[in-house]
Amino acid sequence: MARGGTLSAGLLMPLLGWVGLGTAWGPGSWHCSFSASCECDFRPDLPGLECDLALNLVGQPLARQLVAKGVTEFVLSQEPVKPLVMSFHGWTGTGKTYVSHMLIRHLFRDGLRSAHVHQFSPLVHFPHVEHLAQYKSNLRNWIQGNLTRCGRSVFLFDEMDKMHPGLIDVILPFLGPSWVVFGTNYRKAIFIFVSNAGGEQINQMTLDLWRARKDREEISFKDLEASVLEAVFENPQNGFWKSGIIEQQVIDVLVPFLPLKQHHVKQCVANEMASQGLQPQAEVIQAVAESIPYFPEDDKLFSSTGCKTVASRVPFFL
Repeated sequence: MARGGTLSAGLLMPLLGWVGLGTAWGPGSWHCSFSASCECDFRPDLPGLECDLALNLVGQPLARQLVAKGVTEFVLSQEPVKPLVMSFHGWTGTGKTYVSHMLIRHLFRDGLRSAHVHQFSPLVHFPHVEHLAQYKSNLRNWIQGNLTRCGRSVFLFDEMDKMHPGLIDVILPFLGPSWVVFGTNYRKAIFIFVSNAGGEQINQMTLDLWRARKDREEISFKDLEASVLEAVFENPQNGFWKSGIIEQQVIDVLVPFLPLKQHHVKQCVANEMASQGLQPQAEVIQAVAESIPYFPEDDKLFSSTGCKTVASRVPFFL
């Protein structure tokens, strides 16, 4: 946020973590902006990322493949033609936020604590629709200033389905293939959007394919792409509604997260117990998995909450 702004105290409070842009325009920042050698604390561990995805991302072979391929190709490119723009879509508890945090941990030395990782929540940073114009200005300046400080920055936008429509398009100039925007070399940046939008369509498509005797592990990206894009673009309650980000096709990697079956939930329970230093017990795993609601009502195929509530349920069955 630029110094000397005119925000009221109430509007300023959610944004107190946004530092002044005055510090971003020094000589060192200009060097970082245009020099290919300035990587900040960017320390990518691609083998570690692939291993983590394979071992700990439960029930998402399609997401694992798309994320690993997209990130690897981008990081290995010495001169990417544009920033990497990824959009994660799916029902709650299917692993979208989990993967975005995993990705950051394997790309930056300080992980989520890195000064070059920027997370945005619409409920925290952009709560009031009447301040939309101010939010647009703040967001544009924030991204511009931080890319000037470090071209290797990550911007993570959570809960895009709750974002005010029209707000996110203010960053569209930073997502395309131009070499510089507003004096900032931004082609090595990464933008990640996380959204529940499209989750219903993914669930329905997965269910329809199951009824057509096609297992979820056989589902391809082409099976889901059109329905997900239509859902996020046409919903007026979604941050991507009529968005130029969709219309101009600047998203490089669209990642659908599939609904999870009971055996996937059991894997989540076992992983959660292991992370707590507990010996996984079959009866506990079964009890936790059975305590979670499933849909559709007749077949009870997929978890209604994915693995989202697993950690809070485990203690009740020990």
